[in-house]
Amino acid sequence: MVGALNIMSETGDLCLELSEDDPFYQEKKKLLSCKGLGVKETLSLSGSLSQQSLNVAFEKLLQFGRIANLDKVEVYFGEDACTSAGLYSVRNEISALSWILSLISVSCETQTQTETLEALREAVKSKISEVVGEEKEEARVDYSYRCEKESRLVEWGQNNGVKSKLQIAQIDGYGRGAVASQDLKIGDVAIEIPISSIISEECVNNSDMYPILEKIDGMTSETMLLLWTMREKHNIESKFKPYFDSLQENFCTGLSFGVDAIMALDGTLLLDEIMQAKELLRERYDELIPLLSNNHEHIFPPELYTWEHYVWACELYYSNSMQIKFPDGKLKTCLVPVAGFLNHSVHPHIVKYGKVDLETSSLKFPLSRPCNKGEQCFLSYGNYSSSHLLTFYGFLPKGDNPYDIIPLEMGVLENLRPTFDDMMQNLGDAVDDSMDRENTGWDVKMAIKFKERQRKIVSSILDSCSAGITLVHGHLFP
Repeated sequence: MVGALNIMSETGDLCLELSEDDPFYQEKKKLLSCKGLGVKETLSLSGSLSQQSLNVAFEKLLQFGRIANLDKVEVYFGEDACTSAGLYSVRNEISALSWILSLISVSCETQTQTETLEALREAVKSKISEVVGEEKEEARVDYSYRCEKESRLVEWGQNNGVKSKLQIAQIDGYGRGAVASQDLKIGDVAIEIPISSIISEECVNNSDMYPILEKIDGMTSETMLLLWTMREKHNIESKFKPYFDSLQENFCTGLSFGVDAIMALDGTLLLDEIMQAKELLRERYDELIPLLSNNHEHIFPPELYTWEHYVWACELYYSNSMQIKFPDGKLKTCLVPVAGFLNHSVHPHIVKYGKVDLETSSLKFPLSRPCNKGEQCFLSYGNYSSSHLLTFYGFLPKGDNPYDIIPLEMGVLENLRPTFDDMMQNLGDAVDDSMDRENTGWDVKMAIKFKERQRKIVSSILDSCSAGITLVHGHLFP
């Protein structure tokens, strides 16, 4: 829990508190202090508030909510990541505003308090519209694509308790995605999925391979589930057959890059990231799969546990799995049918998910900002860099990614600039517009696109270094 907010019954005050269970409690405590706030704050709502008092109360709520909802990367950069307007990131702003909105109660004893809270609610909604107002985009659906497998999965979901207000479609520029089938408001649940329709470690625990796998040193529940999936995918009587049938034959992530794409990445940090990931996968495969297939061939048939099938399963879990907190408090890696069609965006509609609702025993995906009918509904996969998204998910986010970070050792500007000069030189020249992109493989296209993005980032850093050096020299030698 990132924080607490409630109404004191006797006074009608609004009480804020940063939870001590927050993993970044101390860091956020310091950031709150910099804003003149404590880990516990009280807003007086007694009496009728003027517009000015209401604005002050809302600003205090928003500042507290922003810091309470900072993620790991945003906490690390702290105030350096904050704009002059107080914005840390669009994701953080949406999280903070939806958090405030979900915790404001409109059921008060007095009419005055009800009106005040309703005014705060409207202020939050207005701010959300302001933040994402320019990001609304009606999905360009490719109606020539027949979503037969996807439709069968949706039907299976409905028969197994899945509730959805989204339609699966082929969308230009994204592949498959989820489109709102009706106008959805803040707080509306786009998808609700019962625990029984989620693929989790319980599937392995109830299988014939569990007694074998549990005896292997270092075996994790995630690896067990991956191995179970490799076989279950081919089980024609599987409960999850419609889900497995709907999956792609090739996920096209960075792990499947060919030689030409790898060569196109020369000079980028992504090259090392992909090569290291591939080497690690190969090591794990060689250590585990031959042992299982040789000693337990009837349970781990060699034809189902080839290197190609292993890479496919790894790409499936890297790109489609979710970390879900179950009622027992355990965080489990899961595959969530239907919800897997939600694409990522740096301006997501859904930012708060991943915890099973105790009352309904289901996983819910509530909206943190409105999504109109015909608009693609986006999810936040997390605070990932473009290199991570390309390597493990197979795409680059639209627009600027605030989590694109280049690791480096800190130094003075004069020493820093040569480092990035070398990096820019290693990246080479921009791709010639005359290049035959139509006959270029998907992986090479993605590699070139990433390289162009990194060249833009490095160029921006070099410009900042030059501007900083000029500024310093101007102060030292006026």
